[in-house]
Amino acid sequence: MEELTGTVLAGESLEPIRGRVVVEDGRIEAVEEVDTESTDIVLPAFVNAHTHLGDSVAKEAAVGLSLDEAVAPPGSLKHRRLAAADRVDLVSAMRRSLRFMRRTGTVSCLDFRENGVSGARALREAAAAVDVDPFIFGSGDPAVLDVADGYGASGANDGEFAEERAACADRGVPFAIHAGEPDATDIHPALDLKPDLLVHMVHAGRDHLERVADESVPVAVCPRANTVLGVGEAPVRDLLDHTTVALGTDNAMLNPPTMFREMAYAAKRFDVSAREVLWMATAAGAEIAGLDCGVVEPGRRAALVVLDGASDNLADSDDPVRAVVRRATALDVERVVG
Repeated sequence: MEELTGTVLAGESLEPIRGRVVVEDGRIEAVEEVDTESTDIVLPAFVNAHTHLGDSVAKEAAVGLSLDEAVAPPGSLKHRRLAAADRVDLVSAMRRSLRFMRRTGTVSCLDFRENGVSGARALREAAAAVDVDPFIFGSGDPAVLDVADGYGASGANDGEFAEERAACADRGVPFAIHAGEPDATDIHPALDLKPDLLVHMVHAGRDHLERVADESVPVAVCPRANTVLGVGEAPVRDLLDHTTVALGTDNAMLNPPTMFREMAYAAKRFDVSAREVLWMATAAGAEIAGLDCGVVEPGRRAALVVLDGASDNLADSDDPVRAVVRRATALDVERVVG
């Protein structure tokens, strides 16, 4: 049994309490209010709701390029670099990004993995020695579902995905798709596929929001990547008012996959509270992927981040939730549990 003490961001409300989290056999046994002198901050570990870790072979290679030039299939810089990458180099690059994610508090990510079965297997290999568990949305032939956890489509304007959607339904696994990134033309066609997850929704309008709400489709947003690629800003406030919204870092070639930077950017850019942003970075992604983490409460997996609340960066903060979301960095991480 282990006890973590300090300010605990507990339960679905992320309410700060002075207390302890009791952990046994990898599960949270209790969350209790107790007197403690610890200055640590204990919070749920992060779930990164959208990544492309294969891009780790080409970090910073796409600076200044448009969406089409940088990442759009099939002929963008990203896809050329992936096609040219040696498998050993690809696995090593993804493993390095996974290790970085772990050090910055992430225990799982929802990754859109290119290159079909071989691509999904490469990510499984990369993650085998790292304490980050990727939920893999595979691509290409539906046979990828023998290896992947679901299917991730590039976008409804890139081709027909009815066969892949049907294969997911047959196996009872999720189907996810990019939508509304360059413009709005692919949003309704994406929704027609009855997806379990939409990614981006930068150009979502009122009619799209109403469909998302009516059909209970969650959305992953990636604010920093949208800014880097110059495609606009997702209507995050409106999306939150209509559905579950999770936070992702998107392409590893564009931005480092740290949720601290993504949270700070989102909190300062959009009309959202720090508590909403922290929920987007933890519980929302876990809920979408069906993971038993993201909330500090008894019975859950003990996937936790412990921050040094007395660090030069976090000491004297008036509000621990705002401090975590807007101010904390990897340098404040004392340990990642679970």
